[in-house]
Amino acid sequence: MSKRIAVILAGNGVYDGSEIYESVITLLSLDQADAQVQCFAPDIPQMHVVNHLTGEVAEGETRQVLVEAARLARGEIKEIKEANADDFDALIMPGGFGVAKNLSDFAVKGAEMSVEPSVLSLVQNFKAAGKPVGLICIAPTLATAIFGEGVKCTIGQDPDTAAAIETMGGQHVASEVDEIVVDEANKLVTTSAYMMAGRIREAASGITKLVDKVLAMA
Repeated sequence: MSKRIAVILAGNGVYDGSEIYESVITLLSLDQADAQVQCFAPDIPQMHVVNHLTGEVAEGETRQVLVEAARLARGEIKEIKEANADDFDALIMPGGFGVAKNLSDFAVKGAEMSVEPSVLSLVQNFKAAGKPVGLICIAPTLATAIFGEGVKCTIGQDPDTAAAIETMGGQHVASEVDEIVVDEANKLVTTSAYMMAGRIREAASGITKLVDKVLAMA
């Protein structure tokens, strides 16, 4: 029987939503493994809208995370409050600044961050059920809030982000772009992707390993 995987998206686009390449690689890898996938996102406003051509904030523009994430999911997406951990075997969250801006406030508060309540509740339900979770790129900054102090994870080798994880009580493990870090006790798998990657195939090298490991643990 194929595994059932929930994928949490944070919008659409690296600077204010989910990183598109990471999301597509995740979805492709899951499909190649014949997994059944359902995407979810919270129906909340984005922190802000970024013009991806200039990298500047588009003043006065507003967008909804769920509506933008639907672009990535080709419309096949549900509001995160509809998700039930009992219906799935595992959960994966791609990265992108939307994770740090929309799914949490890490971009603003750093180590004093909090996670968007509906996101926190869902992922903690997977934890409580003993089901594996995969966090990609910047998403491991949420790990301590979800799994508690001592959780082992990686964002690659960025010293400031690693220091924030350690300050929150997590155990950061430095890694290369093609590596994954597995916290067996928490059934958590993490990889750096575009926190380290300079090109799409480098991001794919770690993400495909993460997907394979999550599916193997499910």
